[in-house]
Amino acid sequence: MVRPSFIYKIATADVVARSRQEGRFIGMPIDIADGYLHFSTAEQLAETLRLHFAGQSGLVVFSVPTAAVADRLKLEPSRGGQLFPHLYGDLAMALIAREAVVSVPADGAIALPEWVQ
Repeated sequence: MVRPSFIYKIATADVVARSRQEGRFIGMPIDIADGYLHFSTAEQLAETLRLHFAGQSGLVVFSVPTAAVADRLKLEPSRGGQLFPHLYGDLAMALIAREAVVSVPADGAIALPEWVQ
């Protein structure tokens, strides 16, 4: 797999707000439990939203340039053997390139922001 230019994170607005106060992303519950930050590639993002966030509103999707975290980023097998980006260590909120608030319908069908590529 070619390393993507950007990786994408899904978080609740509350977690993002608390992260801004701390200056670093504090992590979603699964991140804290697993000991690393779960990210998706652009190709994986819609399916991650569908599978894990269907029916939820007010979610924040943000992008991080891969080059900014390359020394702590690992592509590891997960869902269906796909390689997912996992970040080990802190993520400074200042590294977020773009973000958008999204809602995922109950059927999981979501239109991603145009900058997800």
